[in-house]
Amino acid sequence: QLRLVESGGGSVQAGGSLRLSCVHSTYTKGKMCMGWFRQAPGMEREGVATLDMNGRPNYAYSRDRFAISKDNGKNTLYLQIDRLEPEDTAMYYCAALLGYDCSPGSWAWGDFGHWGQGTQVTVSS
Repeated sequence: QLRLVESGGGSVQAGGSLRLSCVHSTYTKGKMCMGWFRQAPGMEREGVATLDMNGRPNYAYSRDRFAISKDNGKNTLYLQIDRLEPEDTAMYYCAALLGYDCSPGSWAWGDFGHWGQGTQVTVSS
């Protein structure tokens, strides 16, 4: 079982920035796709960005504001969010799909079998 622990959320004003972190346990058994998803109250969970083991990112939204990255030495996945908007308010989750590469353009969160507990991002106008 892969453990994922998110941090870095908070309450910020619109226009600010946050960097979310996801520390995960070591996985060396093969392919892995990691990603960030979010869920606002009353809304469906949606994909934000994924990153495969070769460092190739996929973005569901404009990459001008979102940047996904990974520090393999620290087993940490990051999501940088700039120019935050009230619409970004949501619980942000880190997730992992083991044994597969990421599928560009696919945001089927049900395929991801490993999830963190989430970190709340609240943006005020």
